[in-house]
Amino acid sequence: MDTFILLLLLQLLTYRVLSINSFTFTTWFLAFLCESWFTFTWIVILNTKWTPALTITHLDRLLQQVPELPRVDLFVTTADPILEHPLITVNTVLSLLALDYPANKLACYVSDDGCSHLTYYALVEASKFAKHWIPFCNKYNIQVRAPFRYFSDIATTNSSDHPPELKQERQRMKDMYDNLSQKIIEQVNPKPIPFQLEGELAVFSNIDQRNHPSIVKVILENKDGVSDDLPHLIYISREKRPHDPHNYKAGAMNVLTRVSGVMTNAPFMLNVDCDMFVNNPKIVLHVMCILMDSKNGKEVAFAQCYQQFYDGVKDDPFGNQWVAAHEYIIQGMQGLQGPFYSGTNTFHRRNAIYGLYPGHIETGRNGKLAEEILMKQFGSSKAFVIALVHALEGSAHSPNDISPSNFVEEATQVANCDYEYGTSWGKQMGWLYGSITEDVPTGINIHRKGWRSECCVPKPIAFTGCAPGNFVSTMIQHKRWASGLTVVLFGKHSPIIGTVFGKIQFRQGLSYCWVTTMGLRGMFHVCYAALLAHWIITNTNLPPKGRGEWIPIALFVIYNICTVFEYLIIGLSIRHWWNNQRMMIIRNTTAWFIGFLSGVLKVLGISDTVFEVTQKEHSSSGGDEDDVGRFSFDESPVFVAGTTMLLVHLSALCIKFLGLEASHSGNGCGMGDVLCSTYLVVCYWPFLKGLFLKGKYGIPFSTTCKSLVLAFIFVHLSRSAILF
Repeated sequence: MDTFILLLLLQLLTYRVLSINSFTFTTWFLAFLCESWFTFTWIVILNTKWTPALTITHLDRLLQQVPELPRVDLFVTTADPILEHPLITVNTVLSLLALDYPANKLACYVSDDGCSHLTYYALVEASKFAKHWIPFCNKYNIQVRAPFRYFSDIATTNSSDHPPELKQERQRMKDMYDNLSQKIIEQVNPKPIPFQLEGELAVFSNIDQRNHPSIVKVILENKDGVSDDLPHLIYISREKRPHDPHNYKAGAMNVLTRVSGVMTNAPFMLNVDCDMFVNNPKIVLHVMCILMDSKNGKEVAFAQCYQQFYDGVKDDPFGNQWVAAHEYIIQGMQGLQGPFYSGTNTFHRRNAIYGLYPGHIETGRNGKLAEEILMKQFGSSKAFVIALVHALEGSAHSPNDISPSNFVEEATQVANCDYEYGTSWGKQMGWLYGSITEDVPTGINIHRKGWRSECCVPKPIAFTGCAPGNFVSTMIQHKRWASGLTVVLFGKHSPIIGTVFGKIQFRQGLSYCWVTTMGLRGMFHVCYAALLAHWIITNTNLPPKGRGEWIPIALFVIYNICTVFEYLIIGLSIRHWWNNQRMMIIRNTTAWFIGFLSGVLKVLGISDTVFEVTQKEHSSSGGDEDDVGRFSFDESPVFVAGTTMLLVHLSALCIKFLGLEASHSGNGCGMGDVLCSTYLVVCYWPFLKGLFLKGKYGIPFSTTCKSLVLAFIFVHLSRSAILF
């Protein structure tokens, strides 16, 4: 079926070549270019999905073959205490501290790019609760170790068969957690009397989020190195100055890497977003089965656990869950050089982040010259260079391994703005700079050096997070992705360059095109949709007619039958499939298109992209049940693009049905054009409803006015035969 679709696409291109004289050159060329792109995209998909692979882990074998488990540094990133509520971060941190792994092998670092006393206060209070929560989880082998998720699950299940002792302990823990939540919420919500910044909080007095020194504080410390105690917990807010670029999340991740290198220097690092809770407490053991594997483990730079959502709305109306993509595309990449790095839920090998090649171990680097070379590449901190040498040599332990509090001063130094000047951070090593989607170029750079990556998909799944709670948040997220990936595609870290000049395998490089061309796909979809409306308005045709008319019909029918079966096979509903197909059209012609334009302006140096944090909530389905799955709008350019697209096609259909289209003596507009335009309007049904609704569910009046003007210009130019 996949091959038959490819043959139909090639036949469509053949028809377009043979019909060059039936159109003006501009319209013919644009149609041929778009259809060539769709064919290329399908080839990319086939190349990727036809090599599925699955990694299965065996914990019993790990414990037999690895005499001593390695240490792991845990990174949590947050940027805004308003959009990313401290209570969400607290639950993520508590779930990490309660991992089923020796506590003396773990250290949790929280990067607060908002430099908020609220986040620090929440973590301090959470550390007190952790002294009770972690023993409770270990004693009763609790599976879900984010407190709010655990108590939510208990509330919806029948727990009558649980022993009385557990019920009493659980109620005690719930009361303690409710008290913790109330304390945090009271501090976050505005109060008549401002919060007193005293004692440990005094450092946050008169803090400007964009202009402040580095703050490093050890909240919890396992001083005795006891395996059944609590892990280290360290708070970090890196220095920010108005005239120094902070490089968004990539800059924060590099600071976390250096600070953890100075303090604990674990050979492996996990990074998670602040809303990604541990769902499987044995996940570190599962990943160690991959990274410590005696046969192929040393070739694996990172193990990716893909995000899934605990609060996904039924049938995924906003297309957030990407279940089918993970099942077919990501597992296909697993059979090549490995999946791409998706920014969260990822276990990294420290040496790979430091820029080493697979199997490379630095030895014999002693003396002043070696120290000068390392300082030039990695920075001037002697404490960090000492830890770096141990990491590069593959030493089992760091000289700093017991007390992170002894290295607060050194950690503060490596978190300063000027530390990276003249070094290789963000260029050849660490998380790479230059794009607001730092994860993909970082993963490409790692694969370019010959490393592999692996998926880790244990049962139950490793992490669950909160999905974007509304349509606006979804569009913000996709626009950010499309903008950043466009910069990657046309920049020096493009997968094309990595394939030609690096060690990225050809098919792996081709599979990366599925990711990095996200914004570019939007441009071609908008162009093709505009051509379709133009053909109807001018009474010409875009799809083939006569004998060739069966080609697009067969393509449409077979493609949709294929995708429906793919969804049904993995247990998803037809409604889920339709929602994803509809959202694919909407995303392509709105968020991805606007993101592409933003990325192009960044590449050309005309303007810089703006990093927009996606609002995170405990539950996207919380609140009024009538709000669940409903589409909301704001004045973003994304919705101007979508509303314009809808109005253009409504105008084209009205012109057709009212007989106002231009007379045409040749190959006039047929029913195929009308059906395609109608299908697009059906996909845009939420926008059509938004034109008549009020409040947050209605399209703002200013957006409607802008779209009306743009649609009028398009229709006028098409009827005047100026456009295309």
